[in-house]
Amino acid sequence: MRIFKLFSTISGTMTTDYTCIETYMAQPGVGAITLNRPAVLNALSLQTMTELVQAFESFDADPSVRCIVIHGSDRAFAAGADITEMSDATTVNMLERDQFARWDRIRTCKTPVIAAVSGFALGGGCELAMLADMIVASDTAQFGQPEINIGVMPGAGGTQRLTRAVGKALAMEIVLTGRSISAQQAFQAGLVNRVVPVEFYLQEAFALAGDVASKAPLATKLAKESVLKAFSTTLEGGLELERKNFYMLFATEDQKEGMAAFVEKRKPEWKGK
Repeated sequence: MRIFKLFSTISGTMTTDYTCIETYMAQPGVGAITLNRPAVLNALSLQTMTELVQAFESFDADPSVRCIVIHGSDRAFAAGADITEMSDATTVNMLERDQFARWDRIRTCKTPVIAAVSGFALGGGCELAMLADMIVASDTAQFGQPEINIGVMPGAGGTQRLTRAVGKALAMEIVLTGRSISAQQAFQAGLVNRVVPVEFYLQEAFALAGDVASKAPLATKLAKESVLKAFSTTLEGGLELERKNFYMLFATEDQKEGMAAFVEKRKPEWKGK
C-alpha cells in the first residue's frame, strides 16, 4: 500500500489513539484517513465506525483541513461490515445498537470528502465510499452490495445512494443479485469520477483533493451543501438553498479577495473568512 505521508501530525484537536484507522496530513490542506484492519480486509466494525466519526469530526473542525481523503489498502477499501458482530443479533439488539447513527454523523461532514478506492468496496465498504463526495478508483476496484447473499439487505444507504448514482435498473441488479461491478463499469454508470492504474490511484485522489483544497474553503463547503440538496428536495427547494448560499458568500472576505484577484490578474490568497 502506498501512503503519501508528507506530514505526520495535524492540529492538537486530532485524536491519535486509534486502533482501526490512521490519520495524517497528506499535504497542506488535505487530511487523510486510512482504514487499517488488513487481517479482515478493513471490515467495518462498530469500533472502526466510531473511530471514523471521531476522525471526520476532528478534521471537519480543523480550519487548516479543506479536503479529506479516505482510503484503505490496494487490496481492499473495505470488504463490508464485520458480520461477526451481527450474526447472533436480534431485532432489539440492532435497534439498541443504533449503528447507523454513526453513518449519519459522517454524512454531516461539511468538508469535501474524496474516497480513494482500490480492491474490494463491498457492502458497507461500498456504502462508505458513497458517503464521500467524489470517488477515485483504481482499475482493480470492485463495487457491490452482496448483503442479499447472507439473508439481509443494505442498511447504510446502499439502496438509496446507489440508485441515485447509477439508476434503478443497475441498482436493482446489484442489490438483488449481490453481484459486483468493476471500476470501469462503475465509471460508466456514474458512480465514480475516474479510474486510474492501481499504482496511481492514491496520487490521483490527493491531486484532486489538493485542487479542491486550493479553492475558497467557505465556498466549497456551501457548494457541497447545495449539490447534496439536489438529492433530498425539489428543484424549487434546491434553488432556494443555492441562492441563499450564493448571497451569503458575499459577506465573506474570500469573496472580496477572489474577485479582486480576478480583476487584478493574480492568484487569490484565501483566509477562510
